[in-house]
Amino acid sequence: MPRLRAVGARLAGGLTVAVVVALAGCSSSEPAALAPTGSAAAVQSDPAPTETLLGTPESDGSTVGSLADGFPADLLPVPAGATVLVSSVEPVPTTDLVQISLNLRTAQDTDGLMGAVRAPLLAAGFVEGAPPVVEPGLAAQSTFSRADGTELLVVGVLDRDGERTLTLGGKVRAAVP
Repeated sequence: MPRLRAVGARLAGGLTVAVVVALAGCSSSEPAALAPTGSAAAVQSDPAPTETLLGTPESDGSTVGSLADGFPADLLPVPAGATVLVSSVEPVPTTDLVQISLNLRTAQDTDGLMGAVRAPLLAAGFVEGAPPVVEPGLAAQSTFSRADGTELLVVGVLDRDGERTLTLGGKVRAAVP
């Protein structure tokens, strides 16, 4: 039995040395490199302080506080007393359409606000319809389309705390200069 213990002790001691040597070869005080230095696949850990998540108004056709350049104000005039929050105009590639959006706020009642949007659109040949999906919580919703349906606008009005916020978006034909 003493001989068996001696063999076991040597075996355990040898195993301990082997494990320590193996682990020493696999560890380092240096951080792991995910990609070779200078590689195109290297990850920049700290973004430059000049980077931004939002585009500039000049780059995406958006304007805060007023109508964006080229916004079809003759087709969609801002209702009296309304404040424009943000608007945008973007050409739709390979078409004569523009993608527009308008968000505004007003104290005008919901019916009056929808009437102010509806009148010029109907006069321009748009047809009013029900939205494909009714959004709960909105005081009013409507769609307006013209011609073969390539021109389509969706309008929603949120009524909260005595103010209305109108959101309008869709595609219309660009005005001919």
